[in-house]
Amino acid sequence: MIQFDAVHKRFPNGTTAVHDLTLDMPEGGVTVLVGSSGCGKTTTLRMINRMVEPTSGTIKVGGKDVTRQDAAELRRSIGYAIQQSGLFPHRTVLDNIATVPLLLGHGRKKARARAAELLETVGLAPESGKRYPHQLSGGQQQRVGVARALAADPPVLLMDEPFGAVDPVVRTQLQDELLRLQKELNKTIVFVTHDVDEAVRLGDRIAIFRTGGHLVQCAPPAELLARPADDFVADFLGAERGLKLLSLTTLAEVPQGPAPEGTAWSLVCDAAGRPLHWASDGTEVPVRPLKNDDSLLAALDESVASPTGLVARVDADGVLSGVTSRDEIHRHAGRAHTEARVAV
Repeated sequence: MIQFDAVHKRFPNGTTAVHDLTLDMPEGGVTVLVGSSGCGKTTTLRMINRMVEPTSGTIKVGGKDVTRQDAAELRRSIGYAIQQSGLFPHRTVLDNIATVPLLLGHGRKKARARAAELLETVGLAPESGKRYPHQLSGGQQQRVGVARALAADPPVLLMDEPFGAVDPVVRTQLQDELLRLQKELNKTIVFVTHDVDEAVRLGDRIAIFRTGGHLVQCAPPAELLARPADDFVADFLGAERGLKLLSLTTLAEVPQGPAPEGTAWSLVCDAAGRPLHWASDGTEVPVRPLKNDDSLLAALDESVASPTGLVARVDADGVLSGVTSRDEIHRHAGRAHTEARVAV
């Protein structure tokens, strides 16, 4: 969907922001651009919709050279979401979302109908459409920003650190929402972040840049974590690469057995069979039950927090299906590392 061929960007002051970049961004996938400040990741993203013009080289979107297209028309055909949402403060939420459809001449009624539809898509209540941006929380504003970027149903969505200005809990919720939307909409997304964990969680492919706009490695998350191209990539990914790799593997294939009986700690469930806590001689320890699609990293964390070393497993309705031991989690964690290295 997006192709960079020997793209170079040098600013008038002599600074090279992007150095001879050749990179393909597959259709329907999430390509995440990461790197330290000044590495050219935002410049790379902004050249796609010509917010920044390349000095040399070719950028194609859908097979068409972006520099041969009208800049305004190009931008209206590409969704764009930025940090702190960039909403118009004097317009209601509904009118903010309807901005691009209106510019495309869809008519006010049709544009607002599309905006109302997108409110639900991004998980906002219909009544929020009548509010102004300052009346929303930071997380809600970011959802509106994503909805506005999707309003004209663009094939490409550019996201420049869209969740960087919200707290960690809201950030996780917004990441979940983006993953849900991507399963439903299958857009080609280019996502800029400085957060490696966010890149690993969201990206189908991750491109790592170093200062001066040099692309060092671009690969799926598991490949990056298992086989970083050099010391720079390894250092950037951090010393906990192994744990990050576990976040990509689910519990689905890890065995489970019945909850133990007659031991010091017992697993207490409600009348429907949903786990509540571990109990022993009047002491209660909270339990965080996990499902098959939860990660091995989450399971490892829960096994450490559990007084028994056991992880409670539940079905889609939250009903206890069994427990998994810490040893079993460790065994599958080791297998996941081995398989990732062999695959690469």
